[in-house]
Amino acid sequence: MSSIQMEVKNIDFGLVLNEKDVYDCLLKNYEALGTDWVIHQWTWLNGVYISFEDHVKYLILISLVEKTLNFYHQVNLTQDYDQYYSKQNLQIDKFSITELCEKLNLPKETLRRKVLELEKLGVIKRIRKQMIIDRSVFPYVKPINQVPLTSKYLSKVADLLNKNKIYNKKIDSKLIEKKIQKSFTLCWRWFYRMQIPWLVGYQKMFKDITTVHVIGTIMMHQALNTKKFPKDFSINRDNKFFVNDTLKNPLHLTKPGLSAMSISEMTRIPRATVIRKCKDLMKKGILKINEKKQYFLTGNNSDKVLEYQIEFFKEKAKFLTRVLNLIAIS
Repeated sequence: MSSIQMEVKNIDFGLVLNEKDVYDCLLKNYEALGTDWVIHQWTWLNGVYISFEDHVKYLILISLVEKTLNFYHQVNLTQDYDQYYSKQNLQIDKFSITELCEKLNLPKETLRRKVLELEKLGVIKRIRKQMIIDRSVFPYVKPINQVPLTSKYLSKVADLLNKNKIYNKKIDSKLIEKKIQKSFTLCWRWFYRMQIPWLVGYQKMFKDITTVHVIGTIMMHQALNTKKFPKDFSINRDNKFFVNDTLKNPLHLTKPGLSAMSISEMTRIPRATVIRKCKDLMKKGILKINEKKQYFLTGNNSDKVLEYQIEFFKEKAKFLTRVLNLIAIS
């Protein structure tokens, strides 16, 4: 007990961030990190699809992983990155289709079908009401690229908070990355509790995740390359690069719109599917197409997106605050 009390006494509460301060700073200075955030979210969404070429399957899988991480939190157990992925399998207790349907806002028929497909792939196994994620799937869910990317974004947020005299601890992305890996089950629980509702929220808005992915890809392209941009997004006009799904090969984009082929190559979503989704979005007035058959956002739904984005920023601020506070008091 005394050691715990001593640890609490030694915390410098002057370094602790407040969620509201972080939230207000992010909204006030959106232009400073807007492009970085669009790239961060698009890259994560690309990873969601690429793992199984199916957004819903991956969403089911990480929702089960998040359930395990939540159990770790409840019993006050924290494991580092290597410890967590050293297991032969991950066990998820009391699996429920109904619970998953409510969490992901998907019909039971869809969830049952996707779970059966995951079972046929050998990704998961069910023993009564318990679900086991096989070790063979770890390469699909291990955030090998995402941890460094998220750490880099967090370091930029820390710099922004420093400039606004809200946070006074100087940290770089490598330090953040090490801390996330050391407290992995805790930090990645926070990450999933931010990302899963974010994606489910956009799915509700646009009816399916593939449509969200297509819109997000066009949005990112416009964020990096267009002088005239919807009021709810910011642009760094000096940055004309985006990072592809391997995070290694920059592509130079010079046109305001994206063709179906370009979207397909960037996301690996089949071209026919991209064309079908774009046609639906054109009917709704969300997209237009130019004479070069390039799609671009009209901005007609910008108010709706902005309203949701502002609401989501509360959860984003919560995640950023928790990780930065963890580092500040370490």
